Amino acid sequence: MKVLRIKELATDRIKKGYPMLEELDFFDKKELVEGEFVRLVDNHYKFVALGYIGNEKKTAGWVLSLDDSDKIDYAFFDRLFRMARERRSAFYADEKTTAFRMFNGDGDGIGGLTIDYYNGYYIFSWYSEGIYENKDMILKAFKVAIPDFKGIYEKCHYPNAPHKSKFVEGDKAEEPIIILENGIRYNAYLNEGWMTGLFLDQRNVRNKIMEEWGLGRKVLNAFSYTGAFSVAAAMGGAVKTVNVDVANRSKERTKEQFEVNGLDSEQHEIRKMDIFDYLDYARKHQLQFDLIVLDPPTFARTKKRTFSVEKNYTELVKEAIQILAPGGLIITSTNARTVSRDEFFGSVNLAFEELDVDAYLVEEFSLPEDFAVNSQNPNSNYLKVFVLEKTK
Repeated sequence: MKVLRIKELATDRIKKGYPMLEELDFFDKKELVEGEFVRLVDNHYKFVALGYIGNEKKTAGWVLSLDDSDKIDYAFFDRLFRMARERRSAFYADEKTTAFRMFNGDGDGIGGLTIDYYNGYYIFSWYSEGIYENKDMILKAFKVAIPDFKGIYEKCHYPNAPHKSKFVEGDKAEEPIIILENGIRYNAYLNEGWMTGLFLDQRNVRNKIMEEWGLGRKVLNAFSYTGAFSVAAAMGGAVKTVNVDVANRSKERTKEQFEVNGLDSEQHEIRKMDIFDYLDYARKHQLQFDLIVLDPPTFARTKKRTFSVEKNYTELVKEAIQILAPGGLIITSTNARTVSRDEFFGSVNLAFEELDVDAYLVEEFSLPEDFAVNSQNPNSNYLKVFVLEKTK
């Protein structure tokens, strides 16, 4: 295993549990070889950690262990997978939820890798070429630790990857596969690009909508994707949902999600259009909603505009507030890792202040229990959701 010296500041961070490696941490970044397991030592050649090199955006690699007696081999990964499964034993036993995050990157000990469970099938998401180069060893360990898998798929999220999505081995799932989440049925596509049609990290928010916030309400689901929030609202007694997304396949996939639950999709409005155009239309036609969900991508570009959470979220909330009924709820959400919890809440609160509209915070969500986080990595707990009630 190659020995790499790291600088004093990096040494201090890593010893405190920070798992991410950056190019500037190393004395000689020319020594970094994608995919190599490395022994990290301080300026005096004393052991600091074991890790691997994998270029992932601003990350040069990840720490895997602070124990010098560890050996990064098949048995090491086997142990991590067994521990991750044990931590999620309640999810495996839950008959009402059959899709969840089984392994969550550095929260479970391997930065750059996540594994999702879909009713017996597993999806590996690889976020750097470096971790993907160790795929054979990692998959071997997984198959021993989790021998009862039905099938394995993989998704590669790094530049110049050989593919976006691929079936790996076992049995192929039906397309779409039907999974359960808190008793609601959803269609999922395991082998279509990077996404499956359902964002598992919003499970608790959807459950709250179904159990408490949907009943009797008229709902606007902005950036609706496949309409999962709206299905939860409809199952909870919403009188109508309006689903708005610019994606070509959004309408077809949203209809599927309603119909797989025995709901009449014709009773719900599904529009393919820019959300800002719809908000303008709704304001001009004096439409009002009792529940608005704002869960945009971190960055999006259409022919008409560019949207980023960092620059445009306050504007988005301001537009939505103007069609939110008094006493209505607005769910504001982002998964932007570059925006802190306080920064995001500030951008939401600013919209209310600039419009001189009163509201109070009803509830706050972060990642659900199956999305294990690393307490020493601020980026690990990336999901930020604030639910506010408009008081006048």
